Amino acid sequence: MKSSCNKVLCFLLLTLSQAYCQTGTYTNFIRQVQLPTGVQWDMSVASVSPAGGSLSPLAINPGGARFELWTVLSSPLTNYLLDTKYVGTYVPIAAVAIRTEDPYDAIPRTRADRPFYVDVSVSGLLSGATDPDPSKSVKLLRHVQSYGAGGTGINLDRTQATLLSQASIATNGTQTLTYALTSIPGADRTKVRGEERFSVFSLADYQAPESQLASKFVQIWPVADGSISGIAANQLFRFKMPILTITLNDLYPTSTTYTQVYKGEPRLGVTGFVVPGSSLVVNESIPVSRTLVVDNYDVAFDSDGRWTMELLTSTPFGLDRLAFVSFNIDRTIEVNGTVTTIE
Repeated sequence: MKSSCNKVLCFLLLTLSQAYCQTGTYTNFIRQVQLPTGVQWDMSVASVSPAGGSLSPLAINPGGARFELWTVLSSPLTNYLLDTKYVGTYVPIAAVAIRTEDPYDAIPRTRADRPFYVDVSVSGLLSGATDPDPSKSVKLLRHVQSYGAGGTGINLDRTQATLLSQASIATNGTQTLTYALTSIPGADRTKVRGEERFSVFSLADYQAPESQLASKFVQIWPVADGSISGIAANQLFRFKMPILTITLNDLYPTSTTYTQVYKGEPRLGVTGFVVPGSSLVVNESIPVSRTLVVDNYDVAFDSDGRWTMELLTSTPFGLDRLAFVSFNIDRTIEVNGTVTTIE
């Protein structure tokens, strides 16, 4: 490595193209960590815009420096490390990007039953016989960590994450890793919740320790479930419809959930009449569970006969049926009588 730098040599350019966190809900800041001393300096929150550049606040020492991009969610109060960059003399450059079917732009996230993709890009690797080992390869680490039952990641100790795999990358370029399902541990695979982190590290040498070049994580949320209470299968109704209790568990952070009815037996893909008072729109950063009580919805039924009621939820992954029940309505009043006359 080169000798001590007396001037600020590094121009830091950290973009939030994947975070877009300057929305009032999130606050961003950049932290510079000097290596190997560990001295830290946080840039002013006001100076960290969604895109742009700035001179590093501290000089870059021979051991290099790590720049961390953090965002803080105001409610619930949670901080997330979005990205890191390590700056040194002959350190390769790495980037990690995670893609899912959810377009949410603050933090990559998906559902426990859906795939996700990890793009790992490395440049600046050398291959000469006299080049130092830290310039020839980097390490890719995959960690998984469960949030636990009902957990949201608040106050999570990420040092307790489990190292699932480790690989060496010795060539420049971009490779895409495809994961059909998450590996977060849990007995019920539809209900796991937690995060997977993919990190690229440089190799240690005599002046600088092993350092994180880039890191990204994806949040995994459970599959929703629900139930309809108040109506039994094949029940017959002659007068006012009963009060419904709709139980909703683990609704995806971006979702629209509602109950609909239509004439006939259960059929997927049918567009029915939405039951008044049964809709719930979720636009949050974590899953939501709710209980809805619905009454006075007789207007949904315009005729007698066989009917089906469905509980549906719409997410970035499509439309899913959480529950259904079929029943009969017969509101026709029949009067039996005779008419007699005396002549």
